[in-house]
Amino acid sequence: MINLEQVKLLETKVAKAIEYVERLTKENAALHRQETELQTRLESYQKRIDELEILVIDFKEDQGRIEESILSALDRLSQFEKAMEKTLHKPAGKSVKETGDDGQEAPEAEGAASDNPGEGQTCFEIPEAAMAADDPANDGELDIF
Repeated sequence: MINLEQVKLLETKVAKAIEYVERLTKENAALHRQETELQTRLESYQKRIDELEILVIDFKEDQGRIEESILSALDRLSQFEKAMEKTLHKPAGKSVKETGDDGQEAPEAEGAASDNPGEGQTCFEIPEAAMAADDPANDGELDIF
């Protein structure tokens, strides 16, 4: 037969089991809330990562265009410098239109009548007076800045 002490011991163990199940249920609910919060944060971070990846792609494209622009500007500057060197190294008595052996003016510089405008031409000429050797600011170099 079952005695009273055994029933009280059983009742105590059942109460502890109920308490333990309630505590585990609360912990489980808290963990579920944390999991939901973490999932929301993860989704938010993933959206931000996607936005940043798009920005990186745009940045790379912009960087490529900037590099192309810089290279183009350097190429134009190089062409400008070459034109300046040609102008600076011309003999003093000559101009864009040179005279022939018979003293008559020769036709315009080569390329002027070409079907491709700008090919073989200099678009500008710096007057000889501006390039005078007694100018202290003129040391033979071009200061563009």
